[in-house]
Amino acid sequence: MIAKSGEELLNICSEEKISLSEYAIRREMEDKDVTREEVYSKMEKTLEVMKSAAEKGRENEVYSVSGLIGGDAYKLQEYLKKGNTLTGETMVLAMAMALSSSEVNASMGKIVACPTAGSCGILPAVLLTAGERLNKTDKELMDGLFAAAAVGMIIGRNATFAGAEGGCQAECGSASAMAAAAVVEMMGGTPKMSLDAAAIVFKNILGLVCDPVAGLVEIPCAKRNSSGAVSALCTVDLVMAGVESKIPFDDALSAMYKVGRSLPASLRETALGGVAITKAGLELKKKVFGDK
Repeated sequence: MIAKSGEELLNICSEEKISLSEYAIRREMEDKDVTREEVYSKMEKTLEVMKSAAEKGRENEVYSVSGLIGGDAYKLQEYLKKGNTLTGETMVLAMAMALSSSEVNASMGKIVACPTAGSCGILPAVLLTAGERLNKTDKELMDGLFAAAAVGMIIGRNATFAGAEGGCQAECGSASAMAAAAVVEMMGGTPKMSLDAAAIVFKNILGLVCDPVAGLVEIPCAKRNSSGAVSALCTVDLVMAGVESKIPFDDALSAMYKVGRSLPASLRETALGGVAITKAGLELKKKVFGDK
């Protein structure tokens, strides 16, 4: 049975007594006519790319092709080594990983566009940081990715992942929602708790515009990846403490989509609004493209 909404997804998981990850695995097996082993084999390759992208920028300074961003993941990693962070090692590590993937993406390196290239740092950062903190195996990390995929399928069916259609709430918001849902499952939460986490993330990021400086997925995109990772991790703790979302996942998703469609074109990836047209934003654009 194919879930068309969050509510249907929860009903299927309840009736069949399965997790979100198991739902996604079964869907993949059925849709692609492959074995469980083949599904995990493919996801293992995905996980390895995520690990590499989340690590590369922390070990070496990686700069974008345009030169607008770079080296920030390395700075955070060095800061982490000093052991005197305000928000703690978990949060700083997540921010560093998110920035690393974003910088690798902007340098034309290899990343997993999950759910988009512009939000590619969030899910890996959240998943890998939580995995390290909770001593999870690669198998458990892959199950987390499958749980994220289950939520992503509902988002893709009923809303959008595109910043050009729904603003950054659709890109970084969706990535954060998927990541939070995944880690809730990894920590033993129920499917409903996972969707509550996703709903809370959407509510907290509702209305976030897409305003890339010079039209490039670099500023403010990279730092929004680090912020999205932090949002997801904070939301996991809320839900695991017993906090529920008063607005169901389907309603929160619907709100995100409607708000995105209501945003003016200038705030949907056109670089015609927001920080893209500030004095500094326009100067950075000129630095990249000249007087065009």
